[in-house]
Parts: sequence; C-alpha cells; structure tokens
Amino acid sequence: EAKGVALVADLPDALPPVRADGGRIQQVVFNLLDNALRHTPAGGEVRVSAVAGADGVTVWVRDTGEGIAPDLLPHVFERFRGRRKGGLGLAVVHSIVRAHGGDVGVQSRPGEGAAFWFRLPLA
Repeated sequence: EAKGVALVADLPDALPPVRADGGRIQQVVFNLLDNALRHTPAGGEVRVSAVAGADGVTVWVRDTGEGIAPDLLPHVFERFRGRRKGGLGLAVVHSIVRAHGGDVGVQSRPGEGAAFWFRLPLA
C-alpha cells in the first residue's frame, strides 16, 4: 500500500484441505507476493486467487508489472536468475512446492504483468 499498489484477495469462502506444511506454504505465498510487489509499479495491482479442482488446489498470484521476456520464462525458477539482488525467492518457491508433491508455473508477456501459480494435491 505504501508503494501505491493495490493488493486484492479473490478467495473462496472454503477450500478443500491439501497435504502441506502450513509454514512452508506461507513462505511460498510470501515469496510470490514479494516478487509481484517488487515488479508492479505504483498504481498497479497484485491479485491473489485460489480455486479447487479434481487434482488439487491452485493458488494464483497475478501482477500488472512489466512482465517477463519469453526467453527468460523457462529460467525464472532457477537460482540467481533475477535481475535484482538475491535471486533465491522463486527457486525456493519451486523447491517447496515440488517437495509437497505439487506443481508450479508462470504465464507472462512483456508489458502485461505475470501470473505465477502453484498447485497442491488434495489431502
């Protein structure tokens, strides 16, 4: 909010339980939100949503930032690939989600923001 970015939660009242360590999944969400907020300019929006499906619960973190170049998309979850300091946040996301038997991905176009998602299996 201090940066002038709207944070919107579009979450259902209830979701089915998933197999997960709550603290580790909290870190996943934090890292995705941190990444989205760092790449979204003032006046932009970061939206968190979740949906249940037959194969698990999928959480999306979408932003209205600068987007990701197509040649960088296959590498966003690799360590130290970020343009800014650190470079571990998305690699940690990938590692935690995969350790939970889940999947993680990203969709983006330059100038149109990015949409990161992760899916965890139902309990």
